[in-house]
Amino acid sequence: MTFLKNCWYAAAWDDEVTGTPLARTILDEPVVLFRTPDGRAAALEDRCCHRSLPLSMGRLVGETLRCGYHGLRFDAHGRCVQVPGQSTIPPGAGVRAFPLAERHGWVWIWTGDAEAADPALVPDWWWMDHPGWRPVRGGAPFHVEASYLLLNDNLLDLSHVAYVHAGSIGTGNVADFPIETGRGEDFVTMSRLVADSPAPPLYGEMGGFDGNVDRWQVAVSTLPAYNTVHAGCAPAGAGGADAPTERKVEFFNLNAMTPETATTTHYFYAHARSFALEDKAMDARFRVDFRRVFGEDVSILAAQQANIDRRPGASSIDINVDGPGLAFRRMLAQRIEAEA
Repeated sequence: MTFLKNCWYAAAWDDEVTGTPLARTILDEPVVLFRTPDGRAAALEDRCCHRSLPLSMGRLVGETLRCGYHGLRFDAHGRCVQVPGQSTIPPGAGVRAFPLAERHGWVWIWTGDAEAADPALVPDWWWMDHPGWRPVRGGAPFHVEASYLLLNDNLLDLSHVAYVHAGSIGTGNVADFPIETGRGEDFVTMSRLVADSPAPPLYGEMGGFDGNVDRWQVAVSTLPAYNTVHAGCAPAGAGGADAPTERKVEFFNLNAMTPETATTTHYFYAHARSFALEDKAMDARFRVDFRRVFGEDVSILAAQQANIDRRPGASSIDINVDGPGLAFRRMLAQRIEAEA
């Protein structure tokens, strides 16, 4: 399977893109990102058209990126605008420029047909900008030594929290409650209600619950590689996700999984919560505790990918909780085939 190209992928956080060139490989494409003095973000092929030095090894000079080898300068559209020592620029001198869009704190890149790059197709993660929700970024993207498909499988099968995250967001009975799978034109959903059960340790600390809770998990994976998890707890019988804000712990976990290669991924995530909106200590909990939780996933997925690479033909089985992930993989494969 190759990649779906005519869509947006998270390339960087907006504050990662500065006047210092940033090298990042996206869908097997070496890219250099930078921001011009007027604040515009740009992304170019990370290769000088003269002798192929990565442009990320150069520096910004005014509005242009100067190659660190022979000094050729390129504007934000990829055009070579200066060749030191000569007044003329060779025909065809330039490199590919990629469309970008900035929204919700991310810089999004389009790697397919530039004419089809519609900013309206960027995920509408409005929680990051709404005054009724408190956003907390997940920090620098994880570099995951695993396919983005494995990350998506992981987020559509949240039964793993009972085993991978037992000390934080997991309880032992999660898998005892059935899931529901839904499908749309470009998305798959997984829904689970864990009713009248002990609160996970981290949620219990955040919400101060002194009894059992109703816990919900609703994961939505959208093509090509976005996943939104609506999660939370409320006292048992209080209404679940519909309980009053002051009685529940509720948040959205927003995940952007950008393939670096077929077996490595840039993993961006953020949280937006509906409670304790002005609580800086709660911000720190989301920033630090969830970084540790997701770091556990990163280790699991890297080990999984290593075994897949070691024994690519090994047989495997599917179980009930794999349904949403399998449905998403089929949908993605069909869309990639149609794009080819």
